Amino acid sequence: MRILHLSDTHLDRTATPNKYGVDATESLRLMLAELRHQQGVDAIVVTGDLADAGEVEAYAAVRDLVGEFARRTGAPVFLTTGNHDERTAFTKVLGSGHLTADGTERAETVLESAVGERAAVSTVGGWRFVTLDSLVPGKVHGHLSPAQLGWLRQVLSEPAPKGTILAFHHPPIALDVETQRVFGLRDPEDLAAVIEGTDVRVVLTGHFHLQLLGFLAAVPVWVTPGVVNRIDLTAAPGTERAVRGASASLVELGGATGPLFHTFHARDPRAHETVWELGEEQVRSLVENHG
Repeated sequence: MRILHLSDTHLDRTATPNKYGVDATESLRLMLAELRHQQGVDAIVVTGDLADAGEVEAYAAVRDLVGEFARRTGAPVFLTTGNHDERTAFTKVLGSGHLTADGTERAETVLESAVGERAAVSTVGGWRFVTLDSLVPGKVHGHLSPAQLGWLRQVLSEPAPKGTILAFHHPPIALDVETQRVFGLRDPEDLAAVIEGTDVRVVLTGHFHLQLLGFLAAVPVWVTPGVVNRIDLTAAPGTERAVRGASASLVELGGATGPLFHTFHARDPRAHETVWELGEEQVRSLVENHG
């Protein structure tokens, strides 16, 4: 199973530079163009923050751009919500978030949620893809509701032929970086209790705009870097810096040495230029306001 994993496209309603001078639509186009030579792609996963402000037009652009790539590869597409997303607009354009290569709905099971949470199940070549919704409206951090976790426990009660891939936005792991600790998934131990001892082979997330690998309940957790920009951890402690450069990942499961993770970086002539930088006081204020 070869998965192209993207996250944090942050598309706006129009394909124009954002307040930092970055055209998110162009970043996604560039990344997909760089991936055009990839062969044997079985699935495409996009783990949230598809839109920067939750606008219908942004979801339509993601659907069209990623869909064009999917049609060339014949791979289905699985998309999740992130903290910048809006469930009603997401659903209007993307449905469950599980799409065939030609853009039609393919989910086998969808969570029935009173608040509209987007969680669904599809199977590809014996591998089960489960997307969850860690969005907490108005907040930066993520949370998986008891309803979702109960539903997930039921889904996982019967193993899939080759195993399960779990995808959502907020990582349940973090480096010793204050913004990661505060803005990641709350109560990750609740998720760990559900997936421990099951057939979950990997957890795919985004949100941090950098690559990171860790484990939850002995299951590998992969954080793919963002498409719109990436966070540069060479900044001084207590500060935060985002730099230009679209990135994505290849995740390979099922081989003798898997899982394997590889990161792609688009060849942007302005890569590594600072997009924005926050000083210690700004980071402290950010954590206090959103922690």
